This record gives sequence, C-alpha cells and structure tokens, in this order.
Amino acid sequence: MPYPAEQELLAAACHVGHPREKWNPKMAPYLYGTRKGIHIIDLTKTAAHLQTMCEELKGLQAAGKTILFVSTKQQSIPLVEKIGQRLSQPVVTKKWIPGLLTNWATLKKRLQYYKDLRHGFATGEVEKYTKKEQTQMRKKLAKLDMALAGVGDMAGPPDAMFIVDAVRDNVAVKEARKISIPVYGICDSNADPDDFAAFVPCNDDATKSVEIVLTTVENMLADARPAKQDDAA
Repeated sequence: MPYPAEQELLAAACHVGHPREKWNPKMAPYLYGTRKGIHIIDLTKTAAHLQTMCEELKGLQAAGKTILFVSTKQQSIPLVEKIGQRLSQPVVTKKWIPGLLTNWATLKKRLQYYKDLRHGFATGEVEKYTKKEQTQMRKKLAKLDMALAGVGDMAGPPDAMFIVDAVRDNVAVKEARKISIPVYGICDSNADPDDFAAFVPCNDDATKSVEIVLTTVENMLADARPAKQDDAA
C-alpha cells in the first residue's frame, strides 16, 4: 500500500491545527501559517514524517518488539483496537493506569490476578465459591477488563509506545520518557515534538485525520513480519 499523497492528507483535514494561542512554539518548523486564527500544518512535512515514522516502527515490528498503542480519545478507539488485534500488539483505550510503565512490578501482580480471575470464569473454577462471592468476583473482573484487557498479555514494559494525542494522554508520555521508552505518534500544533523519537505533525482531533495516519501505520506494519517467522517460512 502506498503512503497517502498530500492531497489525501488535505482531504482528511490533517493540516488543521489548534488555535494560535494554544500552540507549542516548538512546532513552528512544522507549520505552514495561520488561517482565521488556526495554525495550519505543513502537509509536505506531514507526508515525509509519516514515512520516516512508519519505517522506524516497521523495524520494531519486524524485530518482534512490543509496541504499546495508546489512545483514550473516543473517535480513535476502534482504530487502535483494530491495530492491536491485527498486529498482535497491546493497547490502552479506556483509561491509562497510573504506574503501568513506571511501577511495573506492582502492575505485574495485578495483571496476574486479572489473568487468574479470567481463567477461573473460563474454566468454571469459580463455581466452588458461593453465588455472592461469584457476583463480587464478576464485578472485579468487569472493572479489571476495562483497565487491563488490552495489556493482559504484556510480559513486561513495552519496547516503544505509539500515542494518538500526546496532550490528552500526557501521563502515558511522561511515564514512557521517565524510563526511556521511545514514543512515536501524532504531534498536533499544541504538543511538544521533543517528547517523540519520531512523529507525524498532524491534526489529532479530526476522525478522518487520525484514521488516515492509523490506517497507514497498520498497513505498513502488517507487512513487517518478525524475523523468526521469516526464517521459519
């Protein structure tokens, strides 16, 4: 699949940034100008950065690295979950769990409890408990499902993180940077490009804009099979 042309990026409103007063000055090199008080992103740089970012992510995917995809933004949740399923990568789409990256030792125990609880319901082991206890356990499982379903198979902190909205999910970005996990993703005119290892300057609010970036990332990485699979083929 070819990368989207600038005309396609324009049609998807990738160029529309935030109001001028909400911008991050570090994004100046990636802006074309302003229109009616709104910053306009330079789509030439959007197209170029999208390719660069995808190439780096493809390298990670091909090497069998874990990439955690994060977005609690409603319009992007189905797209992120689809990426997670197709690429067999973990996702966070409901709520960021404080300490997911920086307090992994504690989160690991919570994940194990979640797995055990899920296994208990799947195998019928919970039937040895009273109905009242089963009801309480089912409520716990529902809460844990909301928080941990997307990261249930993570064996440790990810090798990289992809973020859709670095301002909205800034806690995730801060945790990743604190323990030197490279961050990739979309950087709108109000975000800090210094937070990223590689990014695409782009509108992170419009559904079509987010969709064209995430679909491109998904398709490019889907072709990057882990080396072990290639060797065995």
